[in-house]
Amino acid sequence: QVQLVESGGGLVQPGGSLRLSCAASGFTFSAYDMSWYRQAPGKERELVATVTSLGATNYADSVKGRFTTSRDNAKKTVYLQMNSLTPEDTAVYYCNKRWRPFGSWGQGTQVTVSS
Repeated sequence: QVQLVESGGGLVQPGGSLRLSCAASGFTFSAYDMSWYRQAPGKERELVATVTSLGATNYADSVKGRFTTSRDNAKKTVYLQMNSLTPEDTAVYYCNKRWRPFGSWGQGTQVTVSS
């Protein structure tokens, strides 16, 4: 069955960096565009970044220039490098397909940006 396991979150000071990972299994990972989403308390889940099956990337305006996503198809893993973090980036981060996300989401990884 499909499994998405996010990791790498934590508590970081404003201006700091984190690298998130998402290990995928149970589907043909290399065939799909993969995205990072986040959900802050009291807010809807939002799309943050996408890496296509061919390796092209795009980003939400709020993270453009600060976040970089990439993938390793051999490891079935997608990454999110987050730099220059601000308190507004505080959220639970999830990965999933970009188009028609799987109904079963992973547990996510908490990112908290605070001094």
